[in-house]
Amino acid sequence: MTMATATTTDPMLPQPYSVRQVVKETADTFTLTLEPSNGAGGNRFQPGQFSMLWVFGVGELPISISGDPAERNRLAYTVRSVGQATHALVSREVGGAVGVRGPFGTGWPVEKAEGRDVLVVAGGIGLAPLRPVIYEVLHHREKYGRLVVLYGARSPRELLYRKELAAWARQHETQVLSTVDYGGLSWRGQVGVVTTLFKYARLQPERSLAFACGPEIMMRFVARDLETRGLARENIYLSMERNMKCALGFCGHCQYGPHFICKDGPIFRYDQMRPLLEKYEL
Repeated sequence: MTMATATTTDPMLPQPYSVRQVVKETADTFTLTLEPSNGAGGNRFQPGQFSMLWVFGVGELPISISGDPAERNRLAYTVRSVGQATHALVSREVGGAVGVRGPFGTGWPVEKAEGRDVLVVAGGIGLAPLRPVIYEVLHHREKYGRLVVLYGARSPRELLYRKELAAWARQHETQVLSTVDYGGLSWRGQVGVVTTLFKYARLQPERSLAFACGPEIMMRFVARDLETRGLARENIYLSMERNMKCALGFCGHCQYGPHFICKDGPIFRYDQMRPLLEKYEL
């Protein structure tokens, strides 16, 4: 799958978007919904792609698109406030301006998953880049087999999209399981890393395609565990993240071995990434 951009303008030139909605997901994480300021149609995207979001006077940063691919005139981004640029972004008020470049990068191979079971494994804010996959499967339920969503977070307070998790679990042929590292006295769910959920998931490895996103150490163990359970390496896909600046493969900030994450990724097959994931600190 090649890099896709829907705009014919200079890919280095941010397009004006306006904030239409800001939803507080957790204490430090917000979902922003943006619409084109000029009234034109928004950029179409593939699940898994990202945009470069620009805040005047502060800077630009890469954020995965976390919205519904069916909403052609809106782009949603779930952002954790961890620095000056992200704080400025999540502090935008409704009607505020944000510059958008993209979408960039490769997407999750949802077309390859047609007729098969779809396994989504997410850690922390890694659920955001996988959310469009879930939307896509649920919108076209007849094209896919079972949908299994396994989600891990550090604590119950850091679980994203709580209402949606409950709504997804009620859908036909869909299983949603969550776990946390530290539950507290009021938590009645699972406690442990996300791989502990595999024993509760109704998996058919021979007919499944797996999509995983989260910290690299999490994805390393997820991929290993799935492989031992019978999933072929070429049927496991990972979303890799690096410090992207230009998003076009020019600057080299996101080079990972022989790959540029911005244009060769961020979605890769596990058999491509396995030799690099085994090299710590790369």
